[in-house]
Amino acid sequence: MLDKIDPRRAKPINLLKEGKVGVLATDTIYALVGSALNPATVERMYVLRGRTPEKPMVILIGSLDDLTIFKIKLDDFLKQFLLRVWPGKVSVILPCPNSEFKYLHRGTENLALRIPQKEDLVELIRQTGPLVAPSANPEGLASAKTVEEAKSYFGDKADFYLDEGQLEGLPSTLVAFENGRVVIKRAGAVDVLNLLE
Repeated sequence: MLDKIDPRRAKPINLLKEGKVGVLATDTIYALVGSALNPATVERMYVLRGRTPEKPMVILIGSLDDLTIFKIKLDDFLKQFLLRVWPGKVSVILPCPNSEFKYLHRGTENLALRIPQKEDLVELIRQTGPLVAPSANPEGLASAKTVEEAKSYFGDKADFYLDEGQLEGLPSTLVAFENGRVVIKRAGAVDVLNLLE
């Protein structure tokens, strides 16, 4: 619980619960984060990043059980796949046809979700609930590798910054399922096909 959380994270946890947005390190790169269950927060993040409104953003979750929040049902094949790649640097596109979450899936009826490998981040998510977590940069610009770079992008428009030094990681690998096969939608930190061999 909270005793497992870095004390520096206590304030960000409270801010995220209040619907605020901020920048923190994931297990891949710095991300702009906000509550996935707060539509106003999600819209604010689209504006902050200048993101194409039709493009959904990756959501970080704390456990497989969080999928039920989004009314996502897993068959045995999908569940076994997720257990192999999560926690990890693989975001998986899953069907979410529920209109309640249109503000997240943007009409695509799919959500990209991930359980990160970073244990203190997972603990934070268990306190805050699922977080929308696109890379910390305006759309079309390079991902911020430091908090200073993120501040140059967002300044005081973000409510907090959590500095964890320089990050040189790649974004998560993004995969989907088409006709029962794993399809790479974005190459990233993990070679998923090798992982599955």
